[in-house]
Amino acid sequence: MKNQIKIALVDDHLLVRNGIKSLLEEELDMLVIAEGSNGFEAIDIVKNYKPDILIIDVRMPKMNGIEAVGKLQNIPSFKTKFIVLSMHDSEQYILESIKAGASGYLLKDTDKKEFIKAIHTVYNGEKYFSGDISNVIVSNYLQNTSIIPKKEIPIQKPDPFGLTKKEKHILLQILSGKTNDEISKILNNSKRTIETHRFNMMKKMNVKNLMELSSKAAKYDLN
Repeated sequence: MKNQIKIALVDDHLLVRNGIKSLLEEELDMLVIAEGSNGFEAIDIVKNYKPDILIIDVRMPKMNGIEAVGKLQNIPSFKTKFIVLSMHDSEQYILESIKAGASGYLLKDTDKKEFIKAIHTVYNGEKYFSGDISNVIVSNYLQNTSIIPKKEIPIQKPDPFGLTKKEKHILLQILSGKTNDEISKILNNSKRTIETHRFNMMKKMNVKNLMELSSKAAKYDLN
């Protein structure tokens, strides 16, 4: 059997780690060798275990994933490659991840086929990015063109709730009267994915029903 890809998982949610680990254990050429729950633990794991790939969440306590990748990238002796994992498909997160040194960016609702493909792609020295971001923007950034400003890109969103681009798309569809089934077809996502984004969006906006959602969206000019 060919060499196994040694993988480390770092996410502050145990259920997420267990889910990914269960998925990867089905692959004969992949082996999860270590787990952690924050950026500091990620740095220790890479130093001690030297995984081929570190899969790390963006938002974690103590030190976030992007910051940890940036610190590890500055240690030239390490050959570990980094895949950033997130619920957020905003260009800011993706570009900050690239800037820090990540070779891949995956959304947490990525299906198994794409997840495995991303790991193989990054392991083979290439880059892999998913989510709503222009390939042209990524290519130009990687080629160090002037399209992406050299100054630090803020992660904070301009709206008061920090909605992602997809959440805003879903919000507009909801306000136009679309059901979850209809939205899933429009955005080419599963109904479960739409429900997850909808739940997260309503939690961020602190609303419990459609009436409150519509009222708050109008108040903050989100519609």
